[in-house]
This record gives sequence, C-alpha cells and structure tokens, in this order.
Amino acid sequence: MVQKKGRKGKKRSGYIFTVRKHPEKGIMSTILGVLSILSVGAAIYLAYRNGGEALPQYGAAVFLVTLFSLAGLVLGILSRVEKDNYYLFPHLGIGLNALCLVMISFILYAGI
Repeated sequence: MVQKKGRKGKKRSGYIFTVRKHPEKGIMSTILGVLSILSVGAAIYLAYRNGGEALPQYGAAVFLVTLFSLAGLVLGILSRVEKDNYYLFPHLGIGLNALCLVMISFILYAGI
C-alpha cells in the first residue's frame, strides 16, 4: 500500500480544517421563521374552526408574527452577507420568513 506524500515528504491527511461556523443570526432567523409559520397556521386553523370568523386576537397575533417575520428576514440577510460561514440556516431562515410574509399577504388579499 503506497501512501501519497505531500510537500517535503509529509503524509497528507484527508481532513481539511476550517474556521467556518453556523452564524447565530442565521439560526435565530430560522427559529423566527418556524415560529411565524406555526403561529399563522394556528390562526388560520382556529379561524376555520370558528366557522370562518377570525377573532381580533388572531389578527393581533398575525400582526406580531409579521413583525417577527420581518425581523427574521433582516437577520437572515445580515447573516448571509457575512463571510466564512455555513449558509444553511441563513437560507432556511430567509425562505421560511419570506414564505410567512407571502402567506400573510395572501390572507390580506383574500380578505379584501
């Protein structure tokens, strides 16, 4: 068995060490996105169970969810701009928060 030698006769290892990490802002963005989608889904379900009539509390909850989703979108974009990070959580957070904002926009459009 012949092992490949790198420069100066040293054995090359198969590992590449990196300083990349998952950004905290991206993780927070993903958490806010999941909470936002669950909250909007719960408001929709409860309004459906109430015969299609949404209580004012559901509207207030969706308004707060809109603020959370906007904050999550901003956090996701800020963490995506950073260098030397893994981009799984920023992309996931941006996608979930954008999906939540689209859901809220559809609800508002359908209500008009």
